[in-house]
Amino acid sequence: MKSLNDKKHMSGTTFLLIITIGLFVIMYAAGMIAFAEGGFAKPQMFLNLFISNAGLIVIACGLTLVMITGGIDISVGSVTALVCMAVAYQMEVKHMSAYGAIFIALGIGLLFGIVQGFLVAYLDIQPFIVTLAGLFLGRGLTSLISTEMISIKNEVFLSWAKYKIFLPFGSVNKKGIFQPAYIYPTVIIALLVVVMMVIILRYTKFGRRVYAVGGNQQSAMMMGLNVRRTKMQAYVLNGFLVGLGGFLFGLNSCAGFVEQAKWLEMDAISSAVIGGTLLTGGVGNPIGTLFGVLIKGTISSLITTQGTLSSWWVRIALSALLCFFIVLQSIIVSRNRKTR
Repeated sequence: MKSLNDKKHMSGTTFLLIITIGLFVIMYAAGMIAFAEGGFAKPQMFLNLFISNAGLIVIACGLTLVMITGGIDISVGSVTALVCMAVAYQMEVKHMSAYGAIFIALGIGLLFGIVQGFLVAYLDIQPFIVTLAGLFLGRGLTSLISTEMISIKNEVFLSWAKYKIFLPFGSVNKKGIFQPAYIYPTVIIALLVVVMMVIILRYTKFGRRVYAVGGNQQSAMMMGLNVRRTKMQAYVLNGFLVGLGGFLFGLNSCAGFVEQAKWLEMDAISSAVIGGTLLTGGVGNPIGTLFGVLIKGTISSLITTQGTLSSWWVRIALSALLCFFIVLQSIIVSRNRKTR
């Protein structure tokens, strides 16, 4: 009976992942056909999806982990802004090295992860309330550091931000000159995080505990699993990834300001849900989350290339997709319950 339920669970998860990947392929193929003259068919346009969203990919992977446990973290956007502002302030005002700024970023993320994880796991406070407080705290601390934008001019930091890794393929411009495609180190880091999260969730005891806790907390406790410790570990790892993602976000913007990363938490949550992560917990896949981020990036690129539509159409399209996937998830969960 257990194996039968596992197969049904996996089939539902696989079905959601296939829909997400298929939707991305269809959307991007449509863009290549409709905006071929605008450069949408060039390899660099595709790679720009990863370059622009490297920080979001890392943050969304951490949020996926928390959501699988049945939790949520809506503070990630504010923490990202705090990380960028703190890094910019330390380097430009306090003249800290770029290497020291990395530890500042990771330390801020870990601190938020530890505190919020403790409140959720050991004091049984609702994750939404805890992370809502974190959202206000992060944004407030960002404004305390500085209400003005701080541009990062640290030479080492800028060398990291501008370092291009050229690839053996590319496109030919109108003058007949071959232009190789490129990525930044941030893309490699983001993809390594996705791979790491896949390995952790699929092949480690911790990953199996995460799915068990999110699937049915009472059953997990009856099996002897330490539910509180698992939740705590999930939030701490999420905090680490938010710190890392915030640093990558800073490498992309090379500045810190109060309104930075606004609505990033909604982008991360919608990417995870579109990627097949259930809001109720127990189901999720970092690969699906990656494609959820790419779908968000593709929508943004399509609207930008089109040129006449408002940027708010990105939010409108994302909200429509989010509603569609939530309804689809509800149907799949309801079907699985009836067939047990």
